[in-house]
Amino acid sequence: MLVHRYDSPDRFVAGTVGEPGDRAFFLQAREGNRITSVGCEKQQVSVLAEHLTTILNEVTLRGMTTDPVPDPPGQARDTEPLDAPITEEFRVGDMTLAWESSEERVVIELFSTSEATPEAVEDLVGDDEAEDERASAGVGANEVFIISITADDAREFVARAEALVAAGRPPCPFCLQPLEPEGHICPRANGYRRPLF
Repeated sequence: MLVHRYDSPDRFVAGTVGEPGDRAFFLQAREGNRITSVGCEKQQVSVLAEHLTTILNEVTLRGMTTDPVPDPPGQARDTEPLDAPITEEFRVGDMTLAWESSEERVVIELFSTSEATPEAVEDLVGDDEAEDERASAGVGANEVFIISITADDAREFVARAEALVAAGRPPCPFCLQPLEPEGHICPRANGYRRPLF
C-alpha cells in the first residue's frame, strides 16, 4: 500500500476548485515543499469536520490531554486558496480518526476508494479495539493519506471546513436541495404550496 504520511504538516486544509454547483472538493496537506491533495465529496468534508469536533470535545471531557484543547475559533484564520499544483492522488473512500494520547495529536487516515468497502468514518478515542478497527477500515484500498495534527490545527481545519461547506449553493426552502443558478424544479412545489400560517 502506498502511504502519504504527514506527521507535522505546516498546513492541512479542505478546499475547492470551481464555482458553487460545480466545485471539486479536496483535502490537502503541505510540509515544506511536499504537497499531497486527495479528492473527496462535500459530504465527506462536512462529516470529517463534525467528527473532529466530537473527538476534541471527548478528549476535553475525559481529560486526556495535559494542554487544554482550544475553543473553536469564531472564523477560520487560513482563508488562502489550496497550494498549487493541485494533483489528485486518489479519491477518498474510508476515513478513520483517532486521538494519539502519547503525542496529544489527532491522527486522520484517508483511504483510497475501493469497491470492497463502503465509505465510513470511525471515531476512536481511548478504545482498546481501536487498532483493529483502524486496520480493517481501509481493506481493499491501495493508497492511504495519514495526517497527524494538533488540537489547535484540528479546530482550525473545522472552522475552515464549515465555512467551505456553508459557501455552497443555498438550499431550496421547500425541498432543501441545492438551488441551481439557472433555476430549480422543486419536487415539493409541484402542485403543493405550504400554508402561510
